[in-house]
Amino acid sequence: MALNIETFNNLVGGHSFFKAIGHPLAAEKTANFLKKLGEFHTLSFYDPLGFLAPFSEIYPLNNLNTQDIYVQRYEDLGRKIMGISPKLISSLPKDIPALCIMAFDAEKYLGQIKHLVSPDTQIFLLDLIKLPEELLTNSRNYLDPLNFATNFAFFRQENQVSTKLTTVNYWSSYSGKAAHLWLKLIDHQGKTLATWTQDLGAAESSVVLDSREIQKRFSLPDFCGQLFLHVIGAAGHDIIKYALDIENPDDVLSCTHDANAWPADFYAGLPAPRVDEKVLLWVQNSHPCPIPPHMIGLNQMGDSKIQRYPHEIPPFGSVALDVASLLPDLQWPQQIEIQAGKYFVRPRYEIIKGNRKWIAHANVERTDLTSDPELPKLKEHFGKGFMLPAPLLPLSKWRTYVLPTPMSTCQTYLPLKLEVYNPSGELIFENSLGRLRRMDSQSFDILDLLKDEGIEFKEEFGHVNLLYDFEQGEEADGWLHALFRYENKDLTHTAETSFGAHMFNTVATYKNQPQSYRGRPPGLTTKLFLRLGVQCHDTHCHLIYPASLPWHEKSSTELQLYNAQGKKIAKHAIQIPCNGSLYWRYSEIFSEQERQNAGENAYIIIRDLTCRLFGYHGLYDDKGRFSLDHMFGF
Repeated sequence: MALNIETFNNLVGGHSFFKAIGHPLAAEKTANFLKKLGEFHTLSFYDPLGFLAPFSEIYPLNNLNTQDIYVQRYEDLGRKIMGISPKLISSLPKDIPALCIMAFDAEKYLGQIKHLVSPDTQIFLLDLIKLPEELLTNSRNYLDPLNFATNFAFFRQENQVSTKLTTVNYWSSYSGKAAHLWLKLIDHQGKTLATWTQDLGAAESSVVLDSREIQKRFSLPDFCGQLFLHVIGAAGHDIIKYALDIENPDDVLSCTHDANAWPADFYAGLPAPRVDEKVLLWVQNSHPCPIPPHMIGLNQMGDSKIQRYPHEIPPFGSVALDVASLLPDLQWPQQIEIQAGKYFVRPRYEIIKGNRKWIAHANVERTDLTSDPELPKLKEHFGKGFMLPAPLLPLSKWRTYVLPTPMSTCQTYLPLKLEVYNPSGELIFENSLGRLRRMDSQSFDILDLLKDEGIEFKEEFGHVNLLYDFEQGEEADGWLHALFRYENKDLTHTAETSFGAHMFNTVATYKNQPQSYRGRPPGLTTKLFLRLGVQCHDTHCHLIYPASLPWHEKSSTELQLYNAQGKKIAKHAIQIPCNGSLYWRYSEIFSEQERQNAGENAYIIIRDLTCRLFGYHGLYDDKGRFSLDHMFGF
């Protein structure tokens, strides 16, 4: 069974309560809190906000001598809480020995009922497990989402494989005030290896957390687990966005990004291995309670038969689950659905092929969608409508594979088509992929598709679009996803990334599309973060200008180079044709002198006030190793 907690919904966004009680520091305080409650032979709870049930999911309360549960809303009398039928708070007896009020900032709830109980009644408030005030952004409202701008990062330093997290202090840009990071490094057993606080520097300063430096600073053995991040002084966003690079000196060069901070019921987009591959799903417990045996599982997409993981995973612990141990008969391009039960945030998976490894992430499979009958009718107003653009990397070096991935529990069929554009925005190829069933897992090799049609793609690079094909069927919910895999033609290295469709560059809006990451739609401007490689690594970037309807003929894009302190060093203007793309490298655009002036831990902001671009980035070296993932903005 899934944890009965609210983490996120698309109407209100992320919830703070589960973060407040699941924070590692809150977990330490809660152990003492529950010990005190356990000293009473008779204990009552007052649950004015409905927090008792989710609290008991994370911290089982069955060892407490609970007599009665009281609620404030008459409407709540019909539901059981912890198996107990609640009573209205107005019936609270005066002589109860102990009462626990399940609320933060609970003085107002105590003030409302204090005259109803005896002065001898022991009162407990959830305020006893609050974080220290120095960790709060808004001390007047404890459950303000900005107080819980937290996230997890997969973090490893073992066998010369290292991890580097890179982001920017964008919070101080919104507030004009200082911001800090509170960090806890946790090993695979859930044990704390190190805890520290780090100044984030001036607004727009780069933020780099390198596992090699952290291991040296704290004299740590090799480790593989997760890094818990908490921004103090958050503003503008309660989301911690970051790029994550994983590498060793010889074989490994891979990247992914932030984990998405809200545990979900299901994840999808996990590929099965090829014959010569191993796929590891990194299950990293996001809570201070264990994941019991058989509570998480895997199944082939479209097949209801679930294979359960038989072992317990400790609080905040990490397990590399070999998917073949549960589903030995599946092979690429078959796909796997993850039964996560809200126990962990968006997980990473790692593919191992010989000495090579690359890492990517699964995506949230939504449970709140149904097919939208309006989408097939929108062509007149929104042209191509929902589009999922992805790079066609230089054809002389790479092969590009497209694997559509069902990403909603309502998606029984996917009517799809695929387009290929050259850099100038000309449509070179269009092909219907048919009406794919949920269980269908078809990978499309773009080079083979072009070759089969006798199409000579004269340019070095371009991009592909995945769209709905309403001539094949009208089942569509707007949550269209795909995995994109890129392979060196000499098969020495691989990278993959996945994302979902959006509407792009139309001034009219439909259900929050074109999406704006800050403010109301439509999103018609660009601000993308590009972290830069150091030493032997160059940075490559693929920018796409998708448009559901014709928009500005060319973009007015500026590549702004910043040093580690957030000072702008140089800028270069580029133009991308509507429906076109540009593949470029840091070393090609910025001169050697500009790169030297920028120095270590520099970064680029891709800015455009005329249109919304979509981008992919990665590192590249002279050994032919490369990484690739989609970009993020703020």
